[in-house]
Amino acid sequence: MVTGMDGNGTAGVFLGIDVGSVATKLVAVAPTGRLLASACLETLGQPARQVMEGLAELGRQLREGPDTPRVLAVGTTGSGRNLAAALVGGDTVKNEITAHAVAALRFEPAVRTVLEIGGQDSKVILLRDGVVVDFAMNTVCAAGTGSFLDRQAARLGLDIRDFGTLAARSRRPVRIAGRCTVFAETDMIHKQQVGHPIEDIVAGLCRALVRNYLNNLGKGKDLAPPYVFQGGVAANAGMVAAFEEALGHPVVVPEHHALMGAYGAALLAQEEYLSKKARGGTASSRFRGFRLRELAYRTRAFDCKGCPNQCEIVEIFLDGRSVARWGGRCGRWETA
Repeated sequence: MVTGMDGNGTAGVFLGIDVGSVATKLVAVAPTGRLLASACLETLGQPARQVMEGLAELGRQLREGPDTPRVLAVGTTGSGRNLAAALVGGDTVKNEITAHAVAALRFEPAVRTVLEIGGQDSKVILLRDGVVVDFAMNTVCAAGTGSFLDRQAARLGLDIRDFGTLAARSRRPVRIAGRCTVFAETDMIHKQQVGHPIEDIVAGLCRALVRNYLNNLGKGKDLAPPYVFQGGVAANAGMVAAFEEALGHPVVVPEHHALMGAYGAALLAQEEYLSKKARGGTASSRFRGFRLRELAYRTRAFDCKGCPNQCEIVEIFLDGRSVARWGGRCGRWETA
């Protein structure tokens, strides 16, 4: 089951930025919720540089110039959310759980379980009546993430984009030990050596990842439909089928499943913007513009000597001007 974004255009937009260890995603969203522009780049260990490149791409798509929509607010999320907010002039900073939950609710208001698998981590989020009541994250075991499938695809000499098609052809998926990448690889090689068809091995790998996900993240939790599957791995039809088989229910895959973290960040920025306006406060954004990559960017780190904690402080400079600091326990440098 697939859903899409709809709505009408607008003169103002909300930006969402999701900075992860593998990919950096950016979106521009109309107040109606319609996705107007997006960019997805590999983080490559350079989150600041990729955020600036992504902003340039959003500006190009939005036709920066006299007709460029005004940015009303910017939300950031992901492991690099604080860096992104300091760099671009973010207005709202939220964790990934909140961002993914808000995005899922926009597409499926009745959602009770969000399944999210990215390149380096995975999450399960439980909602009841639109409120997050429980969640779990896996940031340690690669066997429960998209990198697991990427690595196995490389070993099989396959394009990961073909996994879904191959898995759909399987008539007798093999059982592969999926709790550890080492065991999975050994088991998969053995299945190849004894002559199992490649489609049965691929389907078995999808089942193994789902089994590992449910055993690690879903164990002891009240998983209930409707289910929404988000993250880059949701593009894999084999994974969708494996989840539906294991859960015994349909799984909803949003059209822009890989961008849901960024999309949720944009919605949260919109929510805070509207709240400020309702209170009669200033709702202007701190956004620094789409052309950040034209500015000289650098960082420095130093140890604060103000107390025995000796906190490591990170400072960001744009065109020689300090724009943000963080890392201290007392907030001394952040407010300086």
